[in-house]
Amino acid sequence: MPFQPVILITDALFFVLTALLVMFIIFARKREHISRPWRKVFKRSTGAVSLVVLLTYYSIAVLDSMHFNPRLDNATSEEAQYSNEILSVLDILMTPMRTQVEKTFSAPLATHLLSKEMVQQADGAMQQIYPRLKYGGAHLDNIAQDKVADIAMLVLLGCFYAVITWSLIWLLICIIYSKKIKQSLSESLARLFSASHEFPVRAIAVTTGIVIAVISISMVVGSYYHLFGTDKVGQDVFYQAIKSIRTGILIGTLTTIVMLPVAITLGAMAGFFRGWVDDVIQYLYTTLNSIPGVLLIAASILLVQIYISNNEESFNSLVERADIRLLFLCLILGITSWTGLCRLLRAETFKLREMEYIQAATAFGVTKFRILTRHVMPNFMHIVLITVALDFSGLVLAEAVLSYINIGVDPATNSWGNMINQARLEMARDPVVWWSLTAAFVFMFTLVLFANLFADVVRDALDPRVSGDK
Repeated sequence: MPFQPVILITDALFFVLTALLVMFIIFARKREHISRPWRKVFKRSTGAVSLVVLLTYYSIAVLDSMHFNPRLDNATSEEAQYSNEILSVLDILMTPMRTQVEKTFSAPLATHLLSKEMVQQADGAMQQIYPRLKYGGAHLDNIAQDKVADIAMLVLLGCFYAVITWSLIWLLICIIYSKKIKQSLSESLARLFSASHEFPVRAIAVTTGIVIAVISISMVVGSYYHLFGTDKVGQDVFYQAIKSIRTGILIGTLTTIVMLPVAITLGAMAGFFRGWVDDVIQYLYTTLNSIPGVLLIAASILLVQIYISNNEESFNSLVERADIRLLFLCLILGITSWTGLCRLLRAETFKLREMEYIQAATAFGVTKFRILTRHVMPNFMHIVLITVALDFSGLVLAEAVLSYINIGVDPATNSWGNMINQARLEMARDPVVWWSLTAAFVFMFTLVLFANLFADVVRDALDPRVSGDK
């Protein structure tokens, strides 16, 4: 095999979560009472557009979670030998940006280093100049005359690839849609993009085109230039920002896996059983809330670091060590963030247990466990989904803040928080190195913005008081 698969712990949990989401979609499609509110989400332009952007981020995280050890080509033995370096599918797709490392800082789309160096000229004289980059714009002979035209041609080439990709995707969608409604391709195309269509297809098509264009132009131009410049050690900042997407998505999703079972179970038990059960659970989350979250996270991360340093032989690479720290950060954030949802579910269960159908089930001798699982929990799941959607952006921002104060993910892990942390000293340079902070801000802002927009649409669709469902 040309590669040896590597499954990190966070990779396995991430794919398990993906499988659960797929199973939920299949389950919801067969049940009208579940699929009807979600159709309301997709019928709104804001929800559909936000979902396209979020799925783009999620797809990048999936590609970056497929890890492997590449095979060594210079192996002399008959048995295949593999490198200790752990790469992902995303690394292969972004190979030019990953491997084109410069000497030090360079500005976005620059062809020279940011700082001057003493360079020996052909006549032997020493001169202080801005050296040419090793990769950025290295194909240009006359930079002053050719750079602008070259970048424009690369942008047009990226747009050309984007138009072809977008056309093929929507042609395939139209073919499938025409077979479904049993009409000709032209008729199905007109019907699909009509203003009276059930779903905002036009908005989805435009958003898809913009996303494909941005990806295509970035890949084409980024192969010859550094889009967001390079950092102190010459690594491509745009590549680091893309690699940080996986960390942000994992923080938002894996933390949910930890938080939901605890919040749902304890919240339902406290509201349904009352008495000493309610007192114990209230005491538990009140005590947990009284501990400053930052101190608890810092202490837990310190314990993890001590464990890793005392058991270095258990980890084969720095990637695995960083993965363990990321996993524990998700666990810690999940342990400290379930209390708010637990309070909401406790209050909702108090209300539900007084409903007539609950009283009737109790009178007929239905067990309490069955009442909880079949009658109580399904009726507060809209609160769970709304809370998860709203908390996702908060968790992404929490990772950035924690990494900024050095108690977040491992410094070897690509994350927006680490990029912002490293940009602190860079902002004090002269000239100012602003592109690392800008790149992290742009990608994090886009994810959080569309996550919040999607959460608002989900809240309006799933909350019976807002949607008008009885």
